Amino acid sequence: MTTPAERAERGRAARKKAPRSSHGLWIPGVDRPDPLAVLARQAAPRVPELVPLRYERMAASPFAYLRGAAAVMAADLAAQPDTGLTVQLCGDAHLLNFGVFASPDRALLFDLSNFDETLPGPFEWDVKRLATSVAVAVLDQGGSAADARDGARAAAGAYRRSMRRLARLRELDVWYERIDTAGLLALVRSAPRGRVGADPSRARRSTGPRAVAKLTDTAEGRRRIIHDPPRLAPVGPLDRAMLRRIFIGYRSALPEERRVLLDRFRFVDVARKVVGVGSVGTRCFVVLLEGRDAGDPLLLQIKEAERSVLEPHLRPSVYPHQGHRVVAGQRLLQAAGDVFLGWVTGPEGRHFYWRGLRDTKGSAVIDGMPPALLRDYAKLCGRALARAHARSGDRIAIAHYLGGAETFDHAVAEFALRYTGRNRADHAALVASSALFRATDRIPAATR
Repeated sequence: MTTPAERAERGRAARKKAPRSSHGLWIPGVDRPDPLAVLARQAAPRVPELVPLRYERMAASPFAYLRGAAAVMAADLAAQPDTGLTVQLCGDAHLLNFGVFASPDRALLFDLSNFDETLPGPFEWDVKRLATSVAVAVLDQGGSAADARDGARAAAGAYRRSMRRLARLRELDVWYERIDTAGLLALVRSAPRGRVGADPSRARRSTGPRAVAKLTDTAEGRRRIIHDPPRLAPVGPLDRAMLRRIFIGYRSALPEERRVLLDRFRFVDVARKVVGVGSVGTRCFVVLLEGRDAGDPLLLQIKEAERSVLEPHLRPSVYPHQGHRVVAGQRLLQAAGDVFLGWVTGPEGRHFYWRGLRDTKGSAVIDGMPPALLRDYAKLCGRALARAHARSGDRIAIAHYLGGAETFDHAVAEFALRYTGRNRADHAALVASSALFRATDRIPAATR
């Protein structure tokens, strides 16, 4: 086992492989993969009728495009020299993949929220995606390049300072580190109304039956999932029967104490769910369970798990089951896990994972968010990302690679500004490729 001094030296040595200033020197190569071809390959195994909807959502803005183009950015990041300092990556650490969650003990925490692309890899990949998302968001709101650079630098700086603080803590202290909602509460109180999704003090009161009020209703004493396309749509008898079988398989794979808890609920209803931007087209469903009565609902989500977009550029996952990969990554990265996390194999050998649907109690609403507020939110995200990385990677080596100066912060900000230009051009190319939307007229208007 290496000493802290040896780990620190490893971090400093990584500067020779990838100098901190080198992170800002990004120029797309002549052999850069065609972004539209990358997106098309990713869409090939998805539900065909939903793929045009995915492109339609990505075309809405450069930020929406960035959200859906994690595979494109992964290829671009892989073309750069990396530090070799490996952590469990989120894989898609943009601004909207952070939020406020209720832990199993009902405490409200700020943390990462999306783990579909999680895989071990160089720590800086997550930092650069976060910083780039900040810069793109600022520019989307009409902010200046200087504002965008400041926001990106704030995210990287918060990550660096947090990692250096964590490097000084004991192992158990790092493992049990949490970010409570006090920091977000300050943002909520200073934000224009509606700019941050939920006041944590109100979110704390939204746990329990009221948390599912927007997704279910009760008629004749029976609770059912509301049909609200495109978010929620009814499923046919075959899908319903298939999901019941998958539910049985999921239940059998849970730890014994979780099975005891799950067995106190019965299967009531199910609906198809269209999620996010980049995930549109993956098979995703919401399952309504009922405990002691109709006033004791539980919503679970089952979502298809594909191979991580990072895998073509890194070592394959040690987990042959992609649902297992997602669940293991989430358990490692999040400060407080979901008790209903599990994975299962479905029809045609497809991989799925289950989780509690109503984990999220609040998230940022970046549309119209002033640059100064966005910068403060970016700092909170940078801090949360460092906490997650410190659980799986060598925090001492990373901290000594980053150092006390702002060299890394400025380089990442420069990368983010450079990449916003490439992202804007890629977004324009998508918008101009009308062939991708040809099937849109075959999608019922209510599902768009």
